[in-house]
Order: sequence, then structure tokens, then C-alpha cells
Amino acid sequence: MEISGASTGVAQALEVKSAQLAKSQQEQEGQAALQLLEAAEAPAASSSSSVGSIINTYA
Repeated sequence: MEISGASTGVAQALEVKSAQLAKSQQEQEGQAALQLLEAAEAPAASSSSSVGSIINTYA
């Protein structure tokens, strides 16, 4: 009977399609993350700030 062989082929085809969809989703999320990183502005460095200039090294 070809029923078990056919169902195995269908299962493999569905597994491949599922993997393709997952890969596509990951690529879209990666592109969105890169766009967010590129759109983010770096904080301006302030050279006149005294924050962090005095460090207590005694425990």
C-alpha cells in the first residue's frame, strides 16, 4: 500500500515548508532589529561632566 509512503512524503513536505517559513520570519525579525539599531541615536558624550571622575577604591 502506498498510503504510509504518501503520508511520509507529505509530512516531509510540511516539515520543509515549516522550516522555510521559520527562516523567513527570522530574516524579517533580523532586518527589523537592524533598522532599529540604525535608527537609534547614540547619546552625546559630555566632556564637561564630572560624573564618574571620582572613584572610591577602598573597600
